[in-house]
Amino acid sequence: MTDKKLIDDCFYVEKARFLWHSTDKEGNGLVSSLTEESCISGTRFYLKGRQEGFAETKKYEGEVGGKL
Repeated sequence: MTDKKLIDDCFYVEKARFLWHSTDKEGNGLVSSLTEESCISGTRFYLKGRQEGFAETKKYEGEVGGKL
């Protein structure tokens, strides 16, 4: 039997053999982590990004001249 904890009335966290996993209310997987606390905070961050949109990432390009 597995013990799922409902967090923020929004998602579940559950301990597996080595990792913690979070799922939404429909059972879709969200985040996996080594600790319960990091799984909860990572899932909150992920869901906030999905709701509000993720920040644009910057792309850096570089070139090394000369012979390596």
